[in-house]
Amino acid sequence: MFTDKAKIFIKAGNGGNGAVSFHREKYVAAGGPDGGDGGRGGDIVFQVDDNLSTLADFRYKRKYCAENGENGKAGRCSGKKAPALLIKVPRGTVVKDAETGRIIADLSDNEPVTIAKGGNGGWGNTHFATSTRQIPRFAKNGNPGEAIDVTLELKLLAAVGLIGFPNVGKSTFLSVVSEAKPNIANYHF
Repeated sequence: MFTDKAKIFIKAGNGGNGAVSFHREKYVAAGGPDGGDGGRGGDIVFQVDDNLSTLADFRYKRKYCAENGENGKAGRCSGKKAPALLIKVPRGTVVKDAETGRIIADLSDNEPVTIAKGGNGGWGNTHFATSTRQIPRFAKNGNPGEAIDVTLELKLLAAVGLIGFPNVGKSTFLSVVSEAKPNIANYHF
């Protein structure tokens, strides 16, 4: 089944939360804060795939969510950055905002396009230590990723054109070789 229009929901990943942790060793009584930062959430990236010719896959799966970034850890260890979610579409797909109808991207070349950016990771408690506040017991949460409803439209280009004088059989030929139902009559021109 050929489909040239689809509406999907995409959501980039949230950033990981910063960690609240304190350095502890056998001979170090109060080592200070050592909470790591959260990782960045995954982006939503659209890529042209010449093996696809229709948007039929988007009729069955309508929600695409990227992974969230990993939370920070003790020992000043930052969380892992989440990988980008790659969505393959046929060449000539136009990505529009579903609410406003604004064109976000025209996917005619091979360059991948980032449509929704993942959220930044939050800071661990090491960033909040000062000379007056030496034991911060809080960290920053990660930022949420972008979420948007988009409409995918496939631009169709004609591969064949019928040219000829009136009453030479263009409509008759078209009705025989395809499922089209044009009006066929002996028009006087």
